[in-house]
Amino acid sequence: MSPTESLLSPEVEADLRIAKRGCDELLVEAEFVKKLARSRVTGTPLRIKLGLDPTAPDIHLGHTVVLNKMRQLQDLGHTVIFLIGDFTSMIGDPSGRNVTRPPLTAEQIQENAKTYYAQASLVLDPSKTEVRYNSEWSDPLGARGLIQLASRYTVARMMEREDFTRRFKGGIPISVHEFLYPLMQGYDSVALKADLELGGTDQKFNLLVGRELQKEYGQEPQCILTMPLLEGTDGVDKMSKSKHNYIGISETPESMFGKLMSISDTLMWRYYELLSFRSLDEIELLQHHVKEGRNPRDTKVLLAQEIVARFHSQRAANDALAQFEARFRDGILPEDMPEIHIGVAPLGILKVLREAGLVASGAEAQRNVEQGGVRVNGDRIEDKSLELGVGTYVVQVGKRKFARITLNG
Repeated sequence: MSPTESLLSPEVEADLRIAKRGCDELLVEAEFVKKLARSRVTGTPLRIKLGLDPTAPDIHLGHTVVLNKMRQLQDLGHTVIFLIGDFTSMIGDPSGRNVTRPPLTAEQIQENAKTYYAQASLVLDPSKTEVRYNSEWSDPLGARGLIQLASRYTVARMMEREDFTRRFKGGIPISVHEFLYPLMQGYDSVALKADLELGGTDQKFNLLVGRELQKEYGQEPQCILTMPLLEGTDGVDKMSKSKHNYIGISETPESMFGKLMSISDTLMWRYYELLSFRSLDEIELLQHHVKEGRNPRDTKVLLAQEIVARFHSQRAANDALAQFEARFRDGILPEDMPEIHIGVAPLGILKVLREAGLVASGAEAQRNVEQGGVRVNGDRIEDKSLELGVGTYVVQVGKRKFARITLNG
């Protein structure tokens, strides 16, 4: 029996299973098992950190993937730290970018931060969440402290970062201040004495810097847990407003419900894994029922209601279901809904309707939009100039015409 296996009591094993649910990578798992076991023995909760830069005022379901993981760990009794990167936002995170991202002004950051935690509190338990701003320790560093911090990490290590290497080889400028971003994010872990840091897969390098800096400062290094980037409603690209495949957490209950019902039966399980608060055992039971013949639509309704209730209320979720059922004839999407592949995105909505055969002419397409008779993923379309990007959409014209339309890139 290995030292790690000897620490895997049933309780620790259960905790580990919850932590790893849906994750992309857990580093270093053996170290994390030791932390979990120690926490169980001593009763001292782990300090779990998630840092988010308030670069935009709104959050969509893709952003909540890491927040959901925080909530799961919070429910195990650990201390979760919601870190608002008001200082690092003024530097600008270059992760995954080929060009320097312009830093935000203090005014922009302050405005965005006002709504960030309010939205995050729809997922996290506010009474058990430690809210911090990294300007608390970053501002007092000063020039001398920043230089001393920079001396603890080499340029060679910094250039191991994929996007820096790619830009350097391609002759694309890298500003010196961009090297400071991973350093300052890593220093957050030192200041907070983090045991575990969460982030998206695009944050792996920055999270590893935190481990190394903690060693430099004589601390036990944090483990890191990366979460995958959630696919949007098209099931192809990551959820993004620019891709028109997102579900915003501040959308109306009806819009949110309709979009969730439009996802494919396969993608539904991905959403269950990353977005639902149901246990893995419950989800496995739902999958078993579907395999045994239960209509996947019924299972999708459960998911849509859970998500809508989380961000609105149970009553709103019930009302959204009632409206959805009224709209789609007792809640059943046509079994023979045609699957249509047309054109190359982006494509105007009027042309989409014509090429899909949902209308006979451009004039009819325009008239239906003007009269509010066209819906895309449950949302009524009012803009005749709307263009649909790459992805798959459930398009409805009137009460009886439906098509699942895919636009290629």
